[in-house]
Amino acid sequence: MTTMQINGSESGTVRLFHLDLPAEAIERFTTQAGTGEWPLQYALGAHRLRPAFIDVVSIRDLDSMSLSAYLAEAHQVKGSEFRGMRGQIDALRGHVVILPSQAFDHTSQTLTISQPLRWIGSFEEETARPRDASLSSRSAQGTATGQGGGGLGATRSPVLKLVLIGAAILILLVIALALRQGG
Repeated sequence: MTTMQINGSESGTVRLFHLDLPAEAIERFTTQAGTGEWPLQYALGAHRLRPAFIDVVSIRDLDSMSLSAYLAEAHQVKGSEFRGMRGQIDALRGHVVILPSQAFDHTSQTLTISQPLRWIGSFEEETARPRDASLSSRSAQGTATGQGGGGLGATRSPVLKLVLIGAAILILLVIALALRQGG
């Protein structure tokens, strides 16, 4: 039996388990029954598990794609530990269960992995990186310190100021006429 701690605030971790069952038993083992019985949850020793985030993969269904390539593409798995285990991962046969951090519903818990599951490894997901952290437009510069343009009332166009003043006067005249006719 393997024991591992899940931190409820963790994100960006993908856990890979080999599932040692015949193909005809996979669906029954990995699907939660209407009665609440769920062999996968029992074999993990998990208190909380979210079915929507569980990925059960028949390695045969990947055709020419290797399991490590699938993990890298579908789950954005990366890191030196993952690269070092690619050979072992690609040698697996049958079915695997892939559990990203979200599968544990942000709940701290201790897993006690038992048969027919065998833990292969835990890997980090690639995090999204911004393309360029610096803002390059002129309008985005200087507004945090109060320098530069931007904001209400900072209009520099004299024509726009005249149009706005004219619109305000026109609105006041319409209101005055409406009040005079109504009274």
